[in-house]
Amino acid sequence: MKTELNICHLYPDILNLYGDRGNIITLRRRLAARGIGVTVDECSIGQSLDIDGYDIFFIGGGQDFEQEVLLRDLAGGKGRDIRTAVEEDKVFLAICGGYQMLGQYYKTWDGVQLDFIGALDIHTVGAKERMIGNYMFQTTPESSGALVVGFENHSGKTYLGESVAPLGMVVAGFGNNGEDQTEGARYRNVFATYSHGSLLPKNPVLCDFILQTALERKYGAAEPLLILDDTLEQNAHDYMQKRLSKA
Repeated sequence: MKTELNICHLYPDILNLYGDRGNIITLRRRLAARGIGVTVDECSIGQSLDIDGYDIFFIGGGQDFEQEVLLRDLAGGKGRDIRTAVEEDKVFLAICGGYQMLGQYYKTWDGVQLDFIGALDIHTVGAKERMIGNYMFQTTPESSGALVVGFENHSGKTYLGESVAPLGMVVAGFGNNGEDQTEGARYRNVFATYSHGSLLPKNPVLCDFILQTALERKYGAAEPLLILDDTLEQNAHDYMQKRLSKA
């Protein structure tokens, strides 16, 4: 039996800030380098979503306006389908605006509330000042335990409900809200984060953890992934780690 994973890139034409598409490229290349089959399909506004056909869903980042554009499409059935996929333990990687969309709502700094799909027990409140810059966080042992470097740029402050664990804890930067040191969210097989830049190329440990999670969900207990030569990726990671450690 051929081992393969099917990836769905949600709203690639709308949620595509700061090189987030590089995460799709990295997932594809790291699977192909190991001889694991991979297909990537795109699904945007007006297109139906067949959640049964996919193992990994990717949602990138977008501005507030772009999120509003998606509300009607999500209300038309996709929101329900995404909630179902989350509860069925499908693997999700969601970045910034995509992360916020999985939550209950986003309230702008001037009090306008945008209700999102409620797949995660989180909510986001807008602030006038942006949280922006290179940053670093330590993922929890349940999410690989890797030290992750990335770039954040968001005015929304995200707060986690009791059923949601943080993806990690901030070492340098702001993270979810600049207050409680949490960064991102982990619920079932959802990996959500504010890290743009893009996340996976310079954080191969986390990337492989996400792939391993998807393979085990689909095929059961699996052999560890073949080790790749990550010299370039690790050099990029270590360079940023050193810069942030000196800041």
